[in-house]
Amino acid sequence: MTAEAHDLAVTLAAGNASHVGRRHSPETGSAVARRERWKRAYGRRLIVVDLGVVVLAVALAAWIQLVWIANAHLSAISSAPWQYTRVALLMCALWIVMLMLFQTRDHKIAGHGTAEYRRVINATAVAFGVAAIGFVIMQSQGIRTQLLVALPVGFVGLVLGRWSCRQWLVRRRNAGEYMSRALIIGNHRDTEYVINALRTGGDLGYAVVGLVFDGAVPTPAAPSVAGHAVPTFDDVSQAAHIAETLDCDAVIVASTRPDDPEFVKRLAWQLEGAVAELVLSSPLADVAGPRMALKPIEGLPLIQVEIPTFDGGRYVTKRLMDIIISIGALIAIAVATPFIAVAILVDSRGPVFYRQERVGRDGVRFRMFKFRSMIADAHDRRHALLVQNDGSGPLFKLKADPRITRVGRFLRKFSLDELPQFWNVLIGDMSIVGPRPPLPEEVEAYEGSAHRRLYIRPGITGPWQISGRSDLTWDESVRLDLSYVENWSVLYDLTIMLRTPRAILSSRGAY
Repeated sequence: MTAEAHDLAVTLAAGNASHVGRRHSPETGSAVARRERWKRAYGRRLIVVDLGVVVLAVALAAWIQLVWIANAHLSAISSAPWQYTRVALLMCALWIVMLMLFQTRDHKIAGHGTAEYRRVINATAVAFGVAAIGFVIMQSQGIRTQLLVALPVGFVGLVLGRWSCRQWLVRRRNAGEYMSRALIIGNHRDTEYVINALRTGGDLGYAVVGLVFDGAVPTPAAPSVAGHAVPTFDDVSQAAHIAETLDCDAVIVASTRPDDPEFVKRLAWQLEGAVAELVLSSPLADVAGPRMALKPIEGLPLIQVEIPTFDGGRYVTKRLMDIIISIGALIAIAVATPFIAVAILVDSRGPVFYRQERVGRDGVRFRMFKFRSMIADAHDRRHALLVQNDGSGPLFKLKADPRITRVGRFLRKFSLDELPQFWNVLIGDMSIVGPRPPLPEEVEAYEGSAHRRLYIRPGITGPWQISGRSDLTWDESVRLDLSYVENWSVLYDLTIMLRTPRAILSSRGAY
């Protein structure tokens, strides 16, 4: 037990005495009240953003109808202004109601993950679906323009609005606000795993303020909590009182004793009123929420995990999206290619394009195209530089690679050297989003589950690229890629695409 924990022992003892004989229903504690305040504040921000976007999108459609279309048919619009206004008001009300019914502002999904965006998209689709049905049945004027104008404008506006709110929330959390004060309970190994996961997923909003070990407290303190200066305890029976004393609003159970199946239920009862949520850490690492479903059976809550598949309709959708995006990208790249080609040729001798053998889906090898960023005989010099490898695991990378040209360094900094890979996407060797395309020698060094990265097409961008690229360890990059392989979705792909420009501009891990 740490010194701070020892100082709290007296407080805990007093707390135990104060609870003796209590029979009334639990009262809301200060931690819960504080959490409810910031949740309501963030919820109000979301409401304001949603209302602003919906009203502006619908008003824009009505204005276009009145000013541009109505003026062309002056002889038949005696009641048009009121008709268009009525349609606009109904569209606003319908849209806002759908956003509410789909629980798009639920605090459990707000601020992280793709569920929030998915619900916003579904609510918008249903709202305009109902409006379209109304147009067919009633033949009401003004709905057509709402569908053609308000739908795309509002859709983009809502998504961007939610994204901006998330960025605001991240800034507040970086400043120590809008955070849940969390107490973690479990054995040393599982507690350390949860702490590392929370540190990686900073947008989850948990600040660890205490640890309760199910067993002896490590001596010295575990490296995973070094520098956090959090008190540690070794008595799980006091967990509820510890949480209340530390003013926690969340308790995370990393693990429980197998000989005490009633622990979680008992703890939940003890935490009533004092803590807002009890979080159970699942051993199902890297299994995304959409693949998990809770099937409550009396006395036995079961977690159903869907086994991932690697073909089917959603992969057809992914391929269609790849084709459409790559065609558009190649048209833009064709304009920039002459300028990049001239810069490469002036800077160093050799071809403009560099072709390299990579390993794709199911281990099939293909030629990947890039703008040349190294000297012509770079591959021949690779063996001599292996001892200087700054990469992790089988990945070979040098932070100051002498083979990179001046133009090549600029191209790599902003990932411009990878633009020709859109051709690989178009012909089906790669995808826009996917695991990093490995070299054959890297695949030969794969161990264990790393081969699962080859179950789907590699991507130009992916979780590896937006999470630090070459700064990541080998284990981290494998974990990110495997998680993507099993849990990807179209919405997740779009999220990665939107985050890619920021990752490119930051140049983190780009060498």
